[in-house]
Amino acid sequence: MNTTTDINTSNLEYWLRGPVEGIPLLLQPAAHSILQSRREVMEGLKDFPESLVWERPEGVASVAFHLQHMPGVLDRMFTYAKGKQLDQHQLDYMVAEGKENDDIKLSALLDHLNNQVEKALEQLRDTPENVLLEHRAVGRKQVPSNVIGLLFHGAEHIQRHTGQLLVTSRVVNVQW
Repeated sequence: MNTTTDINTSNLEYWLRGPVEGIPLLLQPAAHSILQSRREVMEGLKDFPESLVWERPEGVASVAFHLQHMPGVLDRMFTYAKGKQLDQHQLDYMVAEGKENDDIKLSALLDHLNNQVEKALEQLRDTPENVLLEHRAVGRKQVPSNVIGLLFHGAEHIQRHTGQLLVTSRVVNVQW
């Protein structure tokens, strides 16, 4: 009979690897999703040409947009989860997402994503389960949500953009 000690878990998706150390049980799925997204992006863009980062095949979002948007969404959703509103820097960052800028390099985009993933994991570790259902207000309209909803939305949203990014990266690699 196989046990987890008999299995090399490093090749498995994160949700099959067991609990992420220090993350509360109810937030494990969010941590798994965030870690899986980072892994797939880093692996999928390992040899991606810098010259294609802003290409938009058939008008879809560029790889660079996804790499800007993913850490931005994590930052914004996790800020709301803390009960805070966005500051001017966060609002400016959101407006700049996807605006072509050849000074922004792929390595910097990947570093920023990686750093934001680490911040998100730290916040998950620091979030006690007893606050997960607490009310939180989202945006200028103060749309009602709660802590767990915001944390999970951040996780699932970057998972969605991971898929889009990977498809776009393959298409531009073939077309250009």
